[in-house]
Amino acid sequence: MGTIYDGLGVGYGLTRRPDPRIGAQVRAALDGMTDVVNVGAGTGSYEPERTVLAVEPSRVMIEQRPPGAAPAVRGIAERLPLRDGAVDAVMALLTVHHWGDPAAGIAELRRVARRRVVVLTWDQRMFRERFWLVRDYLPEAAEFDDGRAVAITRLAELLGGTVRVEVVPVPYDCVDGFGAAFWRRPEAYLDPRVRAGISMFAQTGTAVLAPGLRRLAEDLESGRWARRYGELLGLDSLDVGYRLLVADLPPR
Repeated sequence: MGTIYDGLGVGYGLTRRPDPRIGAQVRAALDGMTDVVNVGAGTGSYEPERTVLAVEPSRVMIEQRPPGAAPAVRGIAERLPLRDGAVDAVMALLTVHHWGDPAAGIAELRRVARRRVVVLTWDQRMFRERFWLVRDYLPEAAEFDDGRAVAITRLAELLGGTVRVEVVPVPYDCVDGFGAAFWRRPEAYLDPRVRAGISMFAQTGTAVLAPGLRRLAEDLESGRWARRYGELLGLDSLDVGYRLLVADLPPR
């Protein structure tokens, strides 16, 4: 069972650690659930103690799960190795864009969950407009994500039931190094180790991104970045389109 993260996931844990503020929001979304399955689980970030199983296609990612984490099996969202209504809730965090068939994957989450499905994703249009890095320096990365991002409205439609959409603001000192985590620390994006933990940059490739990264480095050195985006330095968090979808399913 091959996956892009068998290559990209090496060293993933160095920059992708759960942020406690985002973790609190995920835990709140799962409040009252007795058991949880994590689909597209990666290294296990944000798994609550009630997690009974993680499903992840990449062997490399599973090997980086911490001691004491929930048991993990290799598998894909579109074919979950679980019976109907196996658990109270299923979570899928920053993973839907990697699925070959998101509709089939969401249908599987609904099949396995008795009560709730929680999905963390982002609004690609808002991300493009609000995040200075992809808007002004690395539009090629945004173009890469245009082809795989799933619209919030589409996900809500697929989830069905009663769906609540929550804003997930990104703290200025976010410790989980996903795409926009370093919005107030621009120099971080010049570090290849940081970019390696962000799939849209890692998959777009350094050669394609090189001109934009060079402009960013020059603007940081000259002070132009601070003059253009200085107002960001006074913010504690930023909404660049990350959203938590909490779907309460109808009784079976």
